[in-house]
This record gives sequence, structure tokens and C-alpha cells, in this order.
Amino acid sequence: MSTALSDLSRLPIVQAPMAGGASCPELVGAVCEAGALGFLAGGYKTAGGLYQEIKQVRGLTGRPFGVNLFMPPSGQPADPAAVEVYRHQLAGEATWYETELGDADQGRDDGYDAKLAILLDDPVPVVSFTFGCPDRDALHALDRVGTFTIVTVTSVEEARTAERAGADAICVQGTEAGGHQGTHRDDPADGPSAGSGRGLLPLLTEVRESVRLPIVATGGIMRGRQIAAVLAAGADAAQLGTAFLVCPESGAHPLHKRALTDPLFVRTELTRAFSGRPARGLVNRFLREHGPYAPAAYPEVHHLTAPLRKAAATAGDPQGMALWAGQGHRLARELPAGRLVEVLAAELDAALAGLPHRTRSTS
Repeated sequence: MSTALSDLSRLPIVQAPMAGGASCPELVGAVCEAGALGFLAGGYKTAGGLYQEIKQVRGLTGRPFGVNLFMPPSGQPADPAAVEVYRHQLAGEATWYETELGDADQGRDDGYDAKLAILLDDPVPVVSFTFGCPDRDALHALDRVGTFTIVTVTSVEEARTAERAGADAICVQGTEAGGHQGTHRDDPADGPSAGSGRGLLPLLTEVRESVRLPIVATGGIMRGRQIAAVLAAGADAAQLGTAFLVCPESGAHPLHKRALTDPLFVRTELTRAFSGRPARGLVNRFLREHGPYAPAAYPEVHHLTAPLRKAAATAGDPQGMALWAGQGHRLARELPAGRLVEVLAAELDAALAGLPHRTRSTS
């Protein structure tokens, strides 16, 4: 087990944990074997399912890899009346896709305690956290079993919280990132589009000047030159998600993969439409029609819309799917994951060759 971020992989490249199936063992294994750090997504899985995927990754690579956990929502549950109003607004979708809406009250903690128990009993090299910061006891327990811990942050305040709690590193997420924004608290005052996030470079600079922890930077990064830029701005590594979505090893739905470079989908937007929490995805019909009315209600809305998203995928209709994507999605390259890591590393080396006082990525 490693106690230093730089010891976890040969390259300063991290494959983002993408919940919903994209970050499957095959993708993680291929990324790790190529010299980068791959991550399994623990979100939306049972504890037993996560354990089986960890076993699969260990069968594919002997290199360090990570597991990401969703922190349980903080604060009070969502307003049931607001969730019910949204349920009525989605009734037409259920009729169209010939399915029932999901049960909004399926549970809120995503099996966090059971998953954490597995990771303490059978440790992995790295564990990261999204939607909050674990308490000091949990982070120290992981430290005792040799696990390196990373907390996702979207503000200086969240970064300081992670440092005080004892995290080994932080993942600074800019608003450009695809999928869910990893904010520790979801403020309903941000509105349906929740567009108050910070861009990666200014946020990274502020955080770098505020905490001493190693930093993984993420948000819209698709090229080696961008990795070089965040390293120059003070990051120790760069995390890429959308760039790996189109790889053949990715478990993302084929419709999702094609949509990333389809001229029909020209932009991304932050929305609560699919999950009740701010998340960046390609603008499609569902997002346009329901985004303005979706309540701040996670994971209630996620459970509510799950059958709709599944039915849309089965019907071959990307207009009803959650097509998570970062702002750089049009730069996606359909390469095997190992080859993509090699290309990114070569681009990074070329960029760093022109920068003074930087260590080259493959040295």
C-alpha cells in the first residue's frame, strides 16, 4: 500500500470513477496496466457487487487501483411534496416508455457503511469519496490498513474540511466536469440548473494556496496539454472521466458513447433532471423539458427516474437517457484504454518539454 500519491502510478493520470457502469473492472485494469491509476465506482452498487468487482480488478492487474464511495446525503430528506410534484410531471414519460416510475424512498445512504466495512476488512490501495468528507475516525481507520484517501472538493472551504479531517489528498473538481458535481452540500438555492460552480483553473489555484495536501485536478480535461496545464497550476495529477467513456473497455451504454461526438448533441448543461443533484450532461429532450422543474432531491429523483432511463436505453432513445459528459466531450477519442493512456502521456511529455522546472511524466 502506498502513502504517497506519486507512488500510486507511473503517470500523473487518473481515470475518474464513473458510477452507473462505465468504470467497470475491464476499464480499470487496462488503465492501471498502462501506468495510470484506475478507479472503480462504488456508487449505485450493492456492497456484495462492489466486492466482486474488486476481485475482478485484482485478477486483471497487480498495480494499485482505487474505489470511490458516495457519502450519505447530509441534512434533512427532500421535501416529499416537491418530489410528488415532479412525479406527476414525469407521468407522461412513464406512459411514453411504457414503464412505471421508480420508488423515490428506496434509501438514501447507498450502502455506505457496508461498503466501508468491506474496504476496511479487505483493503484496496486507494479510496476516494464524493458528496462529502468522512469523519476523522473513518479516514484514520483507512490509514491504519494502509489505504490512501482522497476527498472530492469543489471549494476552498471543502478542501480545508478534508485537510482537517485527515485526508491524504483532495480531488479538486471544476464545474467543467461531467456527471455529478461533488459538492459536500447541495444547496437548493442554486436553482434547477445549479450553475454556480467554479471553473477548474481558478479553483485549483485558490485551493493550492489554501491547503498543503496533494491535489488531483479534474474537470473537462481531454488532452495531455491540459494535464500539463493543471500540473503547472499546482496539481499533482489530473483525473479524466469523459475521455475514457468512449474506450471499448468502458461499460457505458453504446448510445452514450456515440452521443459524445454526435453533432446532434452540441453542448452540456448542469441539471437536476435525472438525479435531483447537479450533474453535467449532454443537453437532450429530457433535460430540456424537465431540468427547469426538477427539485433538489437526491437520491429521491435518481430512484424516481431510474426506470425511465433504463427504458429509454432499451428503446434505443438517447433523448431520454442521462448522457453524462464534461465540457470537452467533442474531443473524445475512440481508443483502447491502454492506448489512450499512452497517447495522453506522449502529449503530456511534449507539453512539459517546453516548460521549465517540471519533471517529465515518464522519467
